[in-house]
Amino acid sequence: MTISLLDSTGLDAVTTRAHIEAALDEDLAWGPDATTNATIGADIIGTAKIVSREPGCLAGVPIAALALQITAERDGVDLDIEVLKNDGDTVDAGQPTLRATGAVRTLLTAERTALNYVSQLSGVATATHAWTQALQGTGIAVRDTRKTVPGLRILQKYAVRCGGGINHRMGLGDSALIKDNHIAATGSLAAAFTAVRSKFPELPVEVECDTLEQVAEAVNVGAELILLDNMAPDVVREAVAITRPAGIRTEASGGITLDSVAAYRDTGVDYIAVGALTHSNRVLDLGFDLA
Repeated sequence: MTISLLDSTGLDAVTTRAHIEAALDEDLAWGPDATTNATIGADIIGTAKIVSREPGCLAGVPIAALALQITAERDGVDLDIEVLKNDGDTVDAGQPTLRATGAVRTLLTAERTALNYVSQLSGVATATHAWTQALQGTGIAVRDTRKTVPGLRILQKYAVRCGGGINHRMGLGDSALIKDNHIAATGSLAAAFTAVRSKFPELPVEVECDTLEQVAEAVNVGAELILLDNMAPDVVREAVAITRPAGIRTEASGGITLDSVAAYRDTGVDYIAVGALTHSNRVLDLGFDLA
C-alpha cells in the first residue's frame, strides 16, 4: 500500500505524508516504543481494528491507514491494511472502520498517532454533519473559518468537507475579508474595499458588517459577499432584503449554535459560519482493538 491511499481524499499526498511522518517522529523523539519493544516479540503477528465507540461521521481513515503504513515501512515489515469505512460515512457504536494485520510491534507503535488523526478529524466531521442536518432543506450551507489548530488547517478543512460543510478561505491570500480593523485603519468601508479591489482585482472580496447601514454601504461599493456579524435573526432578514436584489450572497456569523440555529433557518442567508467546527470540537471516540 502506498500514498495512493490518499487519492480519494483530494489531499496532497506528499504534504500529508510529511505531516504524518512529523507526527510519528514526535512520538518517538525520546526513543523507541519502550513498552511495546519490551513486551512484544518482533515475530508476533496480530490483527488490530479501529472501532467507533459512538455514533459519528468519519474523516481521516486513510490518514490513519497511512500512519500505520509509514511505520511498517520504517520497521521493514509488511502490513495488510483494509479500509472498511470511507471518509464521510456515518458509523454507529461498535462499527470497525479499518483493519490491519501484521507485526504487533508496528501496530502498537503507530496506534496513538493513527488514532489522533482519525479521532480529531472525525470529531470535526461529526460536528459539521450535525450542522448540515440541522440546516437540511433550507438552502443554507455551514462554513468553517480560519480558527483552526495550528498545522492542521488543511486536514481540518478536509474534515469539514467530509461532514458536508463548505470551506471558507484557506488562508490570507486566496480571498479577501475586510473586517472592522481594516475599516478602522483605512477610515471607511468604501476606502478599504477600493484599496483591496485596486491591488488584488482578481480576488473575491467579502465585507464584514455590524449594522444595516454598513450592509447598504457594502452593497453600494460592489461587495460580492457580506458577512453579517453578530446580527439577530430579524436583523439578518432585513440585511438579506437589502442584499438579495443586488445578487449579493450573505453569511451569518457570531454566536450561532445548534441550539439557536433554528431561528436562522428562514432568514434567507446563504451561509452560516461556525468557528467551533475546528477550534473547539470534541474528538470522536475511536478505539484501537488488538485481536
